[in-house]
Amino acid sequence: MASAAEQLASNSSWGALAKATDLRRRIFFALGLLIVYRIGTYIPVPGIDGIALREFMDEAAAGIGGMLNMFTGGAISRMGIFALGIMPYISAAIIVQLMTAMVPSFQQLKKEGEQGRKKINQYTRYLTVVLATFQSYGLAVSLEAGDLVTDPGWFFRIACIITLVGGTMFLMWLGEQITARGIGNGISLIIFVGIIAEIPAALAQFFSQGRSGELAPAIIIGILLMVVAVITFVVFMERSLRKITIQYPRRQVGMKVFDGGASHLPIKVNPAGVIPAIFASSLLLLPVTLATFSGQQTGDFMATLLAYFGPGQPLYLLFFTAMIIFFTFFYTQHVSFKTEEVADNLKNQNGFIPGIRPGQRTQEYLDYVVVRIVTVGAIYLAAVCLLPEILRDQLAIPFYFGGTSVLIVVVVTIDTINQVQSHLLAHQYEGLLEKSQLRGKRRNRGGNGKPKGPSRR
Repeated sequence: MASAAEQLASNSSWGALAKATDLRRRIFFALGLLIVYRIGTYIPVPGIDGIALREFMDEAAAGIGGMLNMFTGGAISRMGIFALGIMPYISAAIIVQLMTAMVPSFQQLKKEGEQGRKKINQYTRYLTVVLATFQSYGLAVSLEAGDLVTDPGWFFRIACIITLVGGTMFLMWLGEQITARGIGNGISLIIFVGIIAEIPAALAQFFSQGRSGELAPAIIIGILLMVVAVITFVVFMERSLRKITIQYPRRQVGMKVFDGGASHLPIKVNPAGVIPAIFASSLLLLPVTLATFSGQQTGDFMATLLAYFGPGQPLYLLFFTAMIIFFTFFYTQHVSFKTEEVADNLKNQNGFIPGIRPGQRTQEYLDYVVVRIVTVGAIYLAAVCLLPEILRDQLAIPFYFGGTSVLIVVVVTIDTINQVQSHLLAHQYEGLLEKSQLRGKRRNRGGNGKPKGPSRR
């Protein structure tokens, strides 16, 4: 039998959005900040030779340049102020989370609650500035090496560093504001909007290749069917759950005895969501970015690195797979589903898994279940991210829309829709509470709306 929350969710419609003023305000706020982000991708870094950059990116759009362009929302092709994107912040978050799991001082900060979380976020921002500075300097030097700068020198390098670091920090602030005052996860939505914005141009280029005869119609139809199949598979896996039965005993509160009940503890097949794919991509994009703009003047070390770790290369695929699997387990165990905390919460609420003792045995059982489920989730993530990479390299698809892009688009869409539905459900609850309070007041006042007087005998 469906619960009251499930019945309300099934009865909720998008027409209720007009009545939910707070939700509507959040959506408009998020859309406004995302529009600001899109405008920023068209503001160029000072000192860039726009004609040379356009010609260079037209030649590189079918390969590595297309991949960079997809993840930065087109900012890299125009060398906009958001050319670094949000990746330095994501890389900093990876490092800080690894330190939180291994360094005792960071573990102590994590246990301090809200104050510790604020300090960890502050350290993440400082590290973002450091990483963005190094990346922007490397990008400035690479642009000079590729003859894409009108006036090379230290003045251009300093201006490029200040502009790109400021753009990354502004994007980080936009993402935090969207998460706090808008709807959805701000960082994921920024990446999502960047990918969506480049899809129409990529599709137009893809179909133009078919019209010119460079791609056979069978390949075009096969690729479109593959994209539909991957999207369907991702939706199915993201909605898949493993439900563990939780039993609650009878309890007495005062003079009342409450019957025990049963519920379920849902565990997603992919508890980490799209985070492992984003983390792995952020680690692989930096050498690709530097090598792309260096042109023919790439150093021996960078040329060797790109030869072995370029998209489609065996070491690239192996490293990408290893990073996805590692971050899937790491993020699940340390962020999204902490078995120790779940076991303690069940013990404090007098809940238990049938046949399993509360406490340590419950944690061991949850570890056993989570490891098996996350193994399936990690294999699924790696397959979705790598299969289009391999096919793109073998078939020479003229635009980059790989498994990581599909995964980000689908997962962020599902997560945002779930949050919208949660806000609509909360709005329905508020409406029901207001109606019940009004009915209670009317009963107390009587049928004519006036307070009832004392009854006479």
